[in-house]
Amino acid sequence: MGRLEGKTIVVTGGGQGLGRAFAEHIAREGARVAIAEIDGAQGEKTAQALRETGAEVYAYQTDISSTSSLENLAAALRERWGGIDGLVNNAAIASGIGGKRFDEIDEATFDRVLKVNIKGTWLAIRALVPLMRERGKGKIVNLASDTALWGAPVLLHYVASKGAIIAMTRSLARELGEYNIAINAIAPGLTLTEATATVAPGRHKLYVEGRAIQRQQLPEDVTGSVVFLLSDDADFITGQLLAVNGGFVFN
Repeated sequence: MGRLEGKTIVVTGGGQGLGRAFAEHIAREGARVAIAEIDGAQGEKTAQALRETGAEVYAYQTDISSTSSLENLAAALRERWGGIDGLVNNAAIASGIGGKRFDEIDEATFDRVLKVNIKGTWLAIRALVPLMRERGKGKIVNLASDTALWGAPVLLHYVASKGAIIAMTRSLARELGEYNIAINAIAPGLTLTEATATVAPGRHKLYVEGRAIQRQQLPEDVTGSVVFLLSDDADFITGQLLAVNGGFVFN
């Protein structure tokens, strides 16, 4: 029996990259998975691939920056499963925005990154917590980033958004505890996915050489920590930040 047997877990941005790796691992651990993905075709492609392994996985085209889109997701999940047991807030803008100094970032891009990464995370939690609260228990895992721990340069808007995720996680732990809902954050290092393909080779080299475990970070290096935080083994852990980065920074 898997560690998540019988649970229903939502993964935002679960159609590709690190989100897909989360969905795959969560499904292998026995959970039903809802992939909430802005790219509807890619979300369905991933869901179909996982269904072929015997998993119960459905994709829902979802824009986490849209209240109505998330309300539609919540309604669909309630109709299909009655409720959910966990949420992985993975969706975010990460690729194609780095390399500019603080005074070179245009306002539209800055606003868009914060709208999706911060507001979108809050909106997803606001929309989906009722589906956990009704079950009397739940788990939320927010995706932060170790860039917010070491102060990565020329990436200010992204770093700011991920620092906010850490702060929000701690505040929400105080509010959600009364509903027996635990919320934690993980801070991965630079991980090899489609989203990091545009990152300069020098940044990849910086990470590898700076880690205690000196190699590239792969999606499977991160997924186990998410499964643990979603499992019953983490019932009494909330408001915490787990740095999963091979020892590039210690938290």
